Amino acid sequence: MKKKRTVLLLYIVNLILGLLYLSPLIWMVVSAFKPENRIFSDMSKGLAAFLPAEATLDNFRTVFLRSSMPKYIGNSIFYVSVLVLLSLLINSAFGYALAKFNFKGKNLILSVVLALLVLPLESILLSLFYIVNRFRWIDSYLALIIPFIVKCFDVYLFRQFFLDVPDDLIEAAQMDGANPFTTFIKVIIPISKPVFATVFILDYVAYWSDFMWPLLVITDADKRTVQLGIQTFFTEPPVYYGPIMAALAIASLPMIVLFLFLQKYYVQGISTSGIKG
Repeated sequence: MKKKRTVLLLYIVNLILGLLYLSPLIWMVVSAFKPENRIFSDMSKGLAAFLPAEATLDNFRTVFLRSSMPKYIGNSIFYVSVLVLLSLLINSAFGYALAKFNFKGKNLILSVVLALLVLPLESILLSLFYIVNRFRWIDSYLALIIPFIVKCFDVYLFRQFFLDVPDDLIEAAQMDGANPFTTFIKVIIPISKPVFATVFILDYVAYWSDFMWPLLVITDADKRTVQLGIQTFFTEPPVYYGPIMAALAIASLPMIVLFLFLQKYYVQGISTSGIKG
């Protein structure tokens, strides 16, 4: 009986913490359906801030009238999808090599990867911009994709997962005549769905939400990402918070759907990839 009470208490605490964590998202979505004058006035009324009083779609209409939001979303989907797919392919192969191959300089390369994990992007931002500018990639998708294909955290995550793959499985594939590339494609990748899903979600959300780098390298309005598109609601008058909330809700929807479809593999990947330390 005592154990059941403890479990029930844990569920209640987790539910409360979950609601607190989701409360900003809930408020944003609810506010997207409210008239402008009700968004902040309801905040002084407690739970009324989370209730869609006088619900309207006017904010969403304004979003599509004032901006090319479908184009911005399409731009982000294109560049992020290409970037993440290339990143999965290269970083998984990199991590597999560090986990299962023995070659000269392996430990040095691994040390460099681990050292670069603590290097913040802000510390190399200007140097990276200078290089991209010299290559004349400004205002192109190359500037958004090429510099970020290799990601040290992804390499480390893949390596940790592949360390747990039995060597007997690889040796059996080699005995059947499979070369290392075939073994990786036909044997390793099919059994590695959890870590691929984990990296896919983490990278997709990170690049989808990125604002600073696209702001530096993209000036063409036709190539704006969704985050740059949302910025225009703050910088181009008139500034209304209803349309801003609607734009944020639209931009968040693809990420929510993505996580709902892949959450099963994401949880498995977190528990088996060594990310927990």
